[in-house]
Amino acid sequence: MGGKKKLNLKQMERMQDKKDEDDAKKDKKKDKTGAPKEKKPLSILSPDTKSDKILAEVKKMNVLTPYAVATRFNVRISAAKDFLEQLEKDGKIARVSGSHNIKIYKIAA
Repeated sequence: MGGKKKLNLKQMERMQDKKDEDDAKKDKKKDKTGAPKEKKPLSILSPDTKSDKILAEVKKMNVLTPYAVATRFNVRISAAKDFLEQLEKDGKIARVSGSHNIKIYKIAA
C-alpha cells in the first residue's frame, strides 16, 4: 500500500528548522513594509480651469491623459475627463489622438 513514509527524528528536525527560517523571513518583510498608507478620498469636483497655478501644473506635464490628470490633482477620472474637455473648449490644449475609451491631449501652441 502507498502513503507517506514516516520521517525519522533528524528529518523532522530539519523540516522544523526550515519552517522557522521561512517564518522569520516573512516577519522581516512585514516589518519593512511598515504601516499601510492612508487612502485619501478623491475629489469629485474638477480643478478650476481658470486658475493660473493649475494651468502651470498642466503645462509641465508631457502627456495629458485623464489618468495622468486624475493622479496629479487627486480627482476622479470622470472629473479629469471633464476638466480636459473644458480646457479643449477654451483652446488651451489640443487633442492629439484617442478613441472613445481614452483621449490624449497636448498643450496648444
